[in-house]
Amino acid sequence: MKAIFISFNQAYYEAIVTLMNHSSIRGFTYWQDVQGRGSESGLPHYGSHAWPTMNSAFLVIVEEEKVAAFLEQLHNLDLETEAQGLRAFVWEIEQTI
Repeated sequence: MKAIFISFNQAYYEAIVTLMNHSSIRGFTYWQDVQGRGSESGLPHYGSHAWPTMNSAFLVIVEEEKVAAFLEQLHNLDLETEAQGLRAFVWEIEQTI
């Protein structure tokens, strides 16, 4: 099993849920209001007067064989509107209960 942490501009919410549905990825944890700034060229998303946009985040636990295709779909979504901001990170899940 793998964990995929996805941090994204809130505008991507519906598109990411649609990708998960089409990929038969059902379970997730969702944080609606997440503040942050990209490490390379991303603009701040602070929800403030100066930087009004906000991010959200998903934590998705999936079978290893689904990871590559799902990441490719997320990458393609990011390429459509790169200025919005979308990043995904994958971790190994060692144990579940």
